[in-house]
Parts: sequence; structure tokens; C-alpha cells
Amino acid sequence: MLGILLTNIGTPAAPRAREVRQFLRRFLSDPRVVELPRVAWYPILYGLVLPLRGPKSARAYQRIWLPEGSPHALYTERLRLALAHELQLRQPGQTCVEAAFLYGGQSVAAALERLRVAGARRIIALPLFPQTSGTTTGAAYDEIARCLRGQRDLPDVRLISGYATHADYIGALVASIQEHWQQQGAKSHLLMSFHGIPIRCVAKGDPYERQCRATAAHLASALQLGADEWTISFQSRFGTERWLEPATYATLTRLASQGTRAVTVCCPGFSVDCLETLEEIAIGGRELYLHAGGERCDYVMALNDRPDHARALANLLLA
Repeated sequence: MLGILLTNIGTPAAPRAREVRQFLRRFLSDPRVVELPRVAWYPILYGLVLPLRGPKSARAYQRIWLPEGSPHALYTERLRLALAHELQLRQPGQTCVEAAFLYGGQSVAAALERLRVAGARRIIALPLFPQTSGTTTGAAYDEIARCLRGQRDLPDVRLISGYATHADYIGALVASIQEHWQQQGAKSHLLMSFHGIPIRCVAKGDPYERQCRATAAHLASALQLGADEWTISFQSRFGTERWLEPATYATLTRLASQGTRAVTVCCPGFSVDCLETLEEIAIGGRELYLHAGGERCDYVMALNDRPDHARALANLLLA
């Protein structure tokens, strides 16, 4: 039996300040996420960040929360089911797919145990981060290793570190954007917004920026876009240090002020939709763009459980 372990960031259990603070505490306590000495960081985290950001983030989650619960958890589970279905068609009865979250939701330990009970002696771990970073992919690797620490009868584990320019992944992105433009009846300037990281991480050797720019270049080429028809940007800045640029909100403001009447925003670094795409971009980004003088700002949903997304991941896993 081949076990597939999908990992993602995670989500609060509810869009309330208490649950959001619990999620943020786990998330921001990971040394992979915040690379500061704990003695310096914890007073800031517990004294300022959690008390102030918890209620603010809770209000943001309330704007996107679905009747079924967290969009991030819902779309990840739907992707798991879609991938399991695709693999079942190709290898009936030979694979088992589990999904786990690093900081909130089903734990990696619980998912690994379910794979063990299912009889998986080989496991392929796929962090759902197309572009590799120590802050995300590295955190997933650390957690998997921590959960296996101390076990004596270890499974054979292979980890996939990223798929930034994988042809089927790019193809699924192309199809989603083209379908969106067909539904809108027109093509508009394409803004590709990736999650940002501190420049300090890149200076230390993190490949994330290079891979984001490679994804953007491959996507623009596949869409046959000219240099003036697309832009790359980085979102979700946190803290006071310098992050990757240009910033998404500043880019949206600039495009509107320079006379770009309509913009389409996609987030090729997010495998499924979450707070950063649905609230920060689809709601906040649109409001900012229109306020700056733009006329239309559309968000292209993440690939989520699209069949071509499931096929792309299956091809990646079985290669």
C-alpha cells in the first residue's frame, strides 16, 4: 500500500478571537516561521502580537467563513478526495491519501497513524506549497521527522519539495485563468500574487523567490502574455523588516493610478483558497483597487479540487 500525505498550514477551529489566538500561537512559535531567538520573540508574541492580531484576524476570518466551516480545511479535504479518486482510477486499491495541517486541524501525527493502520509501508509526503521555502516546506519536513522520531518500524518515506514549474501544474493554472476570462468575456492585466517572505530568508539561500518568478514566467509564457500584460507581486507582509517586493497592495494601487482599468489577480503559490486569498485578495485587494480608481478587479480561485489539479498532483506523485 502506498500512502500519500498532503500537508498544509492549517486553520483556526472557529472564527473567534480565542481560537485564532490558539492557531497563531502555534504558527508563530515555529522557528521555521519566525527565525528570531525565542527569548526575544516570545515577549513580543505574547505581549503584542496575539492580543492585538487575534481579534483583528478573527474579524477577517468571519468575512470568509463558510457554513461548512473553514474554507482552507474544506478545500483541502475536497482536494484530498479528488486526488484519492484520481489515484483509485489509476491504481485501484493500492493507495491511501491523508491530509494534515501543521498548526490547526488534523495533525501530521494523526494522519501518519491512519496511514500506518491502512497498511502503508511506503509514504510520499507532498507539502501543498508549489514553491519551496524553509518557512513552509521546511516546516512540513520538520514536523514529519518529529512525528516519526522514536519509531522503530519506520516506513519508507519520500518527500516532494515542490513543483513550481511542473508542466501539469502550470497547465491547470492556465486552464483556470482562461476559463475565468471566458466567463468574464474579456482578458485583463494579470497580477500574480505570491505570499511574501523576508528578504533575509532569500539572502540565507531560500529558493522561494527564484521559484515564484519561475512559476510566473512559465505561466505568462503559456498564456502568451506580453511583458506589459502581467505583473508579479508579493503579499501578506508581517512585521517591520523588509520583505520581497513589489508588494501586492502597492502594486494594485500603482496599476489603478497608471490607468489600468481592469485587473485579474491569481495566487499561484496557494494550492487551495484560504484567508490570504479570499479575504486579503478577493475582498481587500478588490476594495483597494477600486478605491484607487480601477474599474474591475477579479480574483481567480485557487486550483482547489479541480480535476486537472488532482490529475497534476497524481502525475507528480506517480512520476
